[in-house]
Amino acid sequence: MCGVIGILVKDRALEPTLGSMLVPMIQSLGDRGPDSSGIAVYADGDPFLGATPPGAASRPAAGGDHMTRLSLGSDADLDWDALGADLQSRFGSSLDITPVETGAVLRGSKTGDVLDALGSGWPEVRVLGVGRALSVVKDTGRPELTCERYGIGAWQGYLAVAHTRMATESEVTVLHSHPFVPALDLCVVHNGSFSNYASVRRRLLDDGVVFDSDNDSEVAARFLAGRLAAGDDLEEATRWVMKEMDGFFTLVIATDGAMSVVRDAFACKPAVVAETDSYVAVASEYRALAELPDVANAMVFEPQPEEVYTWTR
Repeated sequence: MCGVIGILVKDRALEPTLGSMLVPMIQSLGDRGPDSSGIAVYADGDPFLGATPPGAASRPAAGGDHMTRLSLGSDADLDWDALGADLQSRFGSSLDITPVETGAVLRGSKTGDVLDALGSGWPEVRVLGVGRALSVVKDTGRPELTCERYGIGAWQGYLAVAHTRMATESEVTVLHSHPFVPALDLCVVHNGSFSNYASVRRRLLDDGVVFDSDNDSEVAARFLAGRLAAGDDLEEATRWVMKEMDGFFTLVIATDGAMSVVRDAFACKPAVVAETDSYVAVASEYRALAELPDVANAMVFEPQPEEVYTWTR
């Protein structure tokens, strides 16, 4: 059943309010996905605004233009303060660490070294997302509680995707939760199911693709990333997903500066779009859009089957 959400801000004046726009959307779709949820936010600067926990480190210019963000999480209980202290002792001022409840967001230029350190010293830690502009949180439990736990209402940025999950194809864990981030600054959320994901997964495994879960949605995300890496643009890569993946689906896909939505040939899974001069938003149901600013004057429509809709920043 699941709920998918995406919102792209076109008016920069709305960027500080992205989180407060996003939270009611997530809350309204909580009953479509009570098992777990995930939120991915793209921001030019610090997305956390007032959400940084008390005592968190100040923000050095960790790596400047070469800065990469690593969003971390774990299904095991973890001492995130100890993790932060360990990494800070190794990398010092070149690494900026923000604890986010049951995870952390790292910012720095030595991504490979940090990943090696995590792999050798902290095997329970998983990378939930990697990007220049992207920060990701995922957690199990009710979506509205996740919003409270991570202070999502105070986050800022220009683009966000979110997901509320009712598990049907795999277990309920952080790693099985959406969004999936199969490449730098690429996010995918999915409502529906794919019937041939096992065969596509085997083919990708043979090509050396590494998976974090056995979730059918991750297969589509990894396939999409492969097409983009091969040179397809976002629309072409999305059309390849429709050709290769059998099933019923609504997909919301985000990159650093664009958001796309597509539905399967039968449009079995619901989706609705609201577009104004200030933003474009998509959700599984209209009630998730109802509290957005000036939505009464928005152009509201249902995406047509097998048509790829893409909006750019």
